[in-house]
Order: sequence, then C-alpha cells, then structure tokens
Amino acid sequence: MTMPAPSVKELVATFISRDIVDGEEVFVGTNLPVIRAGALLAHLHHGPNMRVMVAHTRTNLYHAPVMEHFELLTDWRAARWAEAYFNDNEVVLYQKSRRESVFFVGALQIDPHGNSNLIGLGADPKRFKMRGPGGIATPTNSSHVQRFYLYVNEHSRRVFVEKCDFVSTVGWGKGGVDARRVLGLPGGGPRYCMTPLAILDFDESSKRLRLRSVHPGVALEEVLARTGFPLLVPDHVPVTEAPTRDELAILRTRVDTQGLLRT
Repeated sequence: MTMPAPSVKELVATFISRDIVDGEEVFVGTNLPVIRAGALLAHLHHGPNMRVMVAHTRTNLYHAPVMEHFELLTDWRAARWAEAYFNDNEVVLYQKSRRESVFFVGALQIDPHGNSNLIGLGADPKRFKMRGPGGIATPTNSSHVQRFYLYVNEHSRRVFVEKCDFVSTVGWGKGGVDARRVLGLPGGGPRYCMTPLAILDFDESSKRLRLRSVHPGVALEEVLARTGFPLLVPDHVPVTEAPTRDELAILRTRVDTQGLLRT
C-alpha cells in the first residue's frame, strides 16, 4: 500500500529527528506538536537512550507493561503547603545539567542573527499590537543548553525582521563566532531555524541566517520575498529531504496516530 506524500510538518519533524543523537536529553515546551513528533521520532527510530521531557502533555499508560521510572526535577518532600515550588539551592545545578541538553524556541519575531521575541509586537509595552506568551523559561534554558532550534509556524516579513521589538531569547547577538562568549552565555546557541517554507542555518563566521534547504514545491524567490532582511544564499540550495518509509511509518503509527501533522 502506497503511503500519502509527507506533509511539510512531517518533513520538519523528520529533519529534527535526524539531528538528535542517541543519549541526548531533549526537552520540548507546551503545545509544540511538530517538535514533539520530531523528538519522539528520534527516540523511537534511533535514540533508545535519549531522555525526552515534554511539558504539559497527557497520556494513558494503562496498557504499558512496565511503568518506567519518572525522574523528578526536584525533591517534592522539601515542600509543604505549596501548589508549586522550585528549590533555589538547586537552580544552579539544574542549569548546569542543561549543558548537554537540546531545546526548542518559538518566536513572534526573529532577526538576522537568530535573536527572537516572544514578548509582544510594538515598541511600547503598554500598547502592544499583539501580546506574546512571554519568555517563560526560554531565556534561561537557551542560555545554557548545548544547542537550541528556532521553530515558527509562519514565514513572513512580520516574523523575520531586521530588529526584534524585544529580545526574549538571545541567538548570536550582533553576530560573529564569539558573540555568545562576549555576552557571557555558556550555551552553544541556535543551530537551525525551521519554517513552513525552508530550513535555515547560520553562517559559520558571521552567524547570520542562511538558507539551507527549501521544502518541496517552494521557490527560492518566495522564501527571499517573505523574509524581511537579506538571507545568505549558497550556490546550491537543495530540497529538504523527505522521511524514509520507516520514519514515516513510525510518525503515523506510533507518534502522530491522530494525523495532526497532516492537517
């Protein structure tokens, strides 16, 4: 039986999966189905020793033969009469543990060096044109992790701008290989930016966004026209590689059984 062609979301999920290595710790924020699918695809396809942390999800484990150990971020016995807490003494150790982790960041705006904005649109914070979800944990986590990825659901001049109205997550600052070291940020910075049109990476020396591949049926001219600043473009721009039959089968029968990535 022939499988329907992969959707763009399945394409991106597969790209994410292939960049995650077995043994890595990956943590995914709330309401990110494509990112979640990519992380779980990596886990099921080639990463049995991965640790996957997915925030604010529900599951039913009734038919699971063994309940695997759930590792707690903090010792709950230290808290009394509290709905939620975080032990301040563990904050530093917690962030140090993130040095080998992989993280994902969404954005309302992204500038040429991968700095991004989740705060809001408009120069005046008292009169936002649009209010975002806020930085939540992204500023801290993205500062410490081994690497992070930018993901947006829209590729337009509204999203890709010369200068963000606010910066909630620092990418490569003002550019250059030493940009993060100069700012005192210990983490490895953003590696890729994934959109509905293309995959972008960062030039090795300038750390400016560069076109890595375009998705099937997308013209180079469309990507450039819908980006609010000049993208670096290599001599050859390939089409984003499709999932293998095995990867697609895992996505559709084990990860995304409801077909959310195909809508």
